[in-house]
Amino acid sequence: MKLNKFTSTAAIIAALSFNLGIQDAEACTRVLHVSKDLKHVVTGRNMDWFEDLQSNLWLFPRGMKRDGAAGENSKSLQWTSKYGSVITAGFDGATSDGLNEKGLMVNLLYLAEADFGKRDNSRPGISWAAYTQYLLDNYATVEEAVQGEKDYHLQLVTSPIPGSAKKPPTLHFSLSDATGDSAVFEHLNGKLVIHHGRQYNVMTNSPTYDQQIALNAYWESIGGKVMLPGTIRAADRYVRASYYEKQLPDPKTDRQAMANVMSVMRNASAPFGKSDPSTPNIAPTIWRTAADHIRKIYYFESTLSPNIIWVKLNTLNFKQGASVKRLKMDGNYDQAGDLSNQFKTTKAFKFLGPR
Repeated sequence: MKLNKFTSTAAIIAALSFNLGIQDAEACTRVLHVSKDLKHVVTGRNMDWFEDLQSNLWLFPRGMKRDGAAGENSKSLQWTSKYGSVITAGFDGATSDGLNEKGLMVNLLYLAEADFGKRDNSRPGISWAAYTQYLLDNYATVEEAVQGEKDYHLQLVTSPIPGSAKKPPTLHFSLSDATGDSAVFEHLNGKLVIHHGRQYNVMTNSPTYDQQIALNAYWESIGGKVMLPGTIRAADRYVRASYYEKQLPDPKTDRQAMANVMSVMRNASAPFGKSDPSTPNIAPTIWRTAADHIRKIYYFESTLSPNIIWVKLNTLNFKQGASVKRLKMDGNYDQAGDLSNQFKTTKAFKFLGPR
């Protein structure tokens, strides 16, 4: 049978995808966008999941004593927060995403291939639900986090996630800061693998990050003007997000920088559709966040809301001894604009972990 150009290309893509071991996986997308003059640095992320995570925003001050929630029979990491932060929580028990007062953003995304390794009780453990917060609490920049964590002195510990899934999540983490620096932390075969550099500005889910880069290089050789993969699979979203981020105009204002990023995040979103806990890879985008690293503004958008809300970290009280506060987003879909002064004092949640 004679193959035309399109059929040949499709066959090559299919073969490459098979060889790279691409799997459908729980969906999320993260994009870092930096202006040429470094005056505008914005990170956006989509949270795609098959059910409501009952997400709210939380304000955490400096000086909080933390426990890694590694389980009763496990040595848990203990630390005191150096920096305050605003975060988005899942089930008010896990830090999914956040921005600290120094302009460091950390995002938690799903990775089917992640493996935290067999529990080694000689090392302090930290729950998957606390690790994003640990990074926000302790580091001002990506470089600091890479240097502080590269020896993998602690160990992530898994536990079932609430909701219908009722299974331990497997995860990887992205970091970005006000200098435009970026890193991806993946835990593979019990070891921490770090990809560090501004070039690592796009991230989705499976396959592992080195394979995502290889697949994207193939698509770059074709060129986005010819065709781009259009499904909601992680590898396809990576290619689209990477291509469109490169096409963005260089932002001249903070408003344009945010508009640039949100346009890419919406392009990489998954629409509402049938969801099934047994196939969480088919999942809609339920919310988006974005961070203006320079101006230290944290944005949140629920898919159920026509509005975006934002919080200006420079106006918040992060002093040691200040109150923990929560901004209720779950069910409050009519809120809009600057809600920096709408947080309410409450008790800090406990991180999910082994019971």
